[in-house]
Amino acid sequence: MYRRVPLPSTTPDPLSVYRRLTPRDRLLLSWLAEHYLLSTDQIHRALFTARRTAQMRLTILHRLQVVHRFAFAAADGGPETSYLYTLGPVGLRRHPQAFSDPDNLKLKAPRSSTERAERIVNSRRLHHLLGVNQFFVDLHARTRTNDGSVLLRWWSEQHATAVHNRAKIFPDGHGIWHADGTTVGFFLEHDRDTEDLARVVRKLRGYERLARYGPRLPVLLWVPNERRETSLLRILHGVPTLMPVATAVHSDDPAGPVWALTSDPFRRRHLHELPNDPGPDGYPDPSGVEPDDDLGDDFDDESFDEDELADT
Repeated sequence: MYRRVPLPSTTPDPLSVYRRLTPRDRLLLSWLAEHYLLSTDQIHRALFTARRTAQMRLTILHRLQVVHRFAFAAADGGPETSYLYTLGPVGLRRHPQAFSDPDNLKLKAPRSSTERAERIVNSRRLHHLLGVNQFFVDLHARTRTNDGSVLLRWWSEQHATAVHNRAKIFPDGHGIWHADGTTVGFFLEHDRDTEDLARVVRKLRGYERLARYGPRLPVLLWVPNERRETSLLRILHGVPTLMPVATAVHSDDPAGPVWALTSDPFRRRHLHELPNDPGPDGYPDPSGVEPDDDLGDDFDDESFDEDELADT
């Protein structure tokens, strides 16, 4: 019996947008699920060669409701920051287990991507999150220009804290970096000069507990200025620690020869040169990680309004 083929539905299929997501889009969404937000500048630096290409792609993702974006206004009414991006309705559907509140893990999951975005916008830790994310963005950007370097792991504070809750450590991030045939894991403490030095030193006690039964990875004290670094090195010099501790001043190349060990502060080392012991589990195999190369101008056949793209 002949049956007429049903006409296409006029109701948009909310899942149809998935076919338009590129591998780079999916990587970005996985970052936004764990690390909450990234700026246009950070996304461009980590994932794109051309800034305009990044802006166009992000505009498409915003139109498709894959991401939300917002910016804060400066005193003169202009934008204080470039656009800040977080998961939109489509992005949150793809990552339903995304971390939902940067200030309170125990808070009930948000009812919508808008509620999640509002929690991020109003978080007292927003600028701290951006600073931590910048560290890892700069590492990832290094992999795009340096053959053989790979960021094998990028965990948020909430992820790393959950994994190492027995030791009661609260790192701002945890990563595994591979360069020049050498792999190093690390814990990041992103310092903004808002805590007294005694509190910073007290944070190291948790890492000492972890070192007694777990991996011995360098603790990176990433500080905003040389005065702060000099003070920390003076306090910690000669203090024996089970975990290696290294300091460096904020820069755009945390993989470079910028790290001073508190046990040997007179020589600057590359990140991959810092002493470390991952324990019996070892590190992931870097040969199994595929580079995320720039995929060209994947912004589809769409028109763009310059005001829609504009941000600082």
